[in-house]
Order: sequence, then C-alpha cells, then structure tokens
Amino acid sequence: MIGLLIRFVVTGIAVFLATAIVPGIEVQSAPAGIAAVIVLALLNAVVRPFLYLLSLPFIILTLGLFMVIINALLLQLVSLLVKGFVIYGFWPAVWGAVLISLVSSILNLWISERGHVEIVIHRSKPPRIVN
Repeated sequence: MIGLLIRFVVTGIAVFLATAIVPGIEVQSAPAGIAAVIVLALLNAVVRPFLYLLSLPFIILTLGLFMVIINALLLQLVSLLVKGFVIYGFWPAVWGAVLISLVSSILNLWISERGHVEIVIHRSKPPRIVN
C-alpha cells in the first residue's frame, strides 16, 4: 500500500515538473494539481492498459511512438475533467506526456513495490580456474 502511495507522489512530482517546464500546461491552484495527479494516476491504471491493447497494431507499426499519443490524449482528458488544470493545445500535451513518462520511469526505477528505495549492486565473480 505504501508503494502505491509513493507512486502517486512520484506521479505528482512528474506532473508538477511538467507544469513548470512545458509552456502551455498550467495548474491554477494546488488542489487542482492534486486532483489532476489523482485522476491521471487512476486513468493510467485503469484506462491506459485497455487503450494500449486496442491500439497494439498502431503501437507496433510506429515502434512505440503511438504510446506517446495515447499518454498525451489521457493528459488532455485530465485537463477536461479537472477544473484548474489547463493544457493549451496538443503539442504541450505531447511534451508534457513525454516529460511525465520520463520522470516517472526514472523515479520508479528506484522504488520497489513495498515503497523502499532499491540499489542494485552486481558483484563480479572471481574467475574459475579449471585444471
């Protein structure tokens, strides 16, 4: 359960970073930003896998670039559902989706399902001497 909460925080960091960096994405208040994060996380958990499954031929044909379009459309859907979270156009949604995906992926690499930070160390084994 704490892992899910931490992933919500990671998504929130990614969304607020996108609003700070990408021109054309605006959060008018903190409650609107929090609501946008919750709605985006729920859409990503429920709707996005279904959309990926339906558009699998396009995803394969475009070598995965269509997934960015799906994420941008979900981000625009969040802006329609949440008052105070505004995206001005399609291209800001695309760049916001790319930035949110990158930041979320990088931060989620370090977080386990239980919410702990993971550091993976690979130690090389000494060479075996065979006679």
